Amino acid sequence: MLWVSSLWTVGYLVAPTLFVTLPDRVLAGTIAGSMFRVEAWWSVACGLVLFALHATRKPRPNRVLWLIAAMLACTLLGYFALHPFMAALREAAGPSGIMTADARMQFGVLHGVSSGLYLIASLLGLALVLQSRDKE
Repeated sequence: MLWVSSLWTVGYLVAPTLFVTLPDRVLAGTIAGSMFRVEAWWSVACGLVLFALHATRKPRPNRVLWLIAAMLACTLLGYFALHPFMAALREAAGPSGIMTADARMQFGVLHGVSSGLYLIASLLGLALVLQSRDKE
């Protein structure tokens, strides 16, 4: 529950609030990026702990294991595979944050894929919570 609630809080409450509240979009993006980095590491830790706990149960709840593995895969792909490319594009833009048209397009595509993976992880998390409630 902590994992899923943190995904939803950071991704759908805090990050959008930063962009609405702060007048500097570069600053908002920097802060949001820091929060997503912490969220990614938190997701890895929670996913590994949950995976270990559920993998040792008899009988093994396969659906729960698949949900945890899929959420972990979304995090690994979305943050650890795509975000380094996004960070490189932001770094190339410099402190002003102004990107070339090509870099802006690449960043947009990467951001869209990353956001899609985050949404999938969030929905899988909802399924995980509902699945866990069914077992009680």
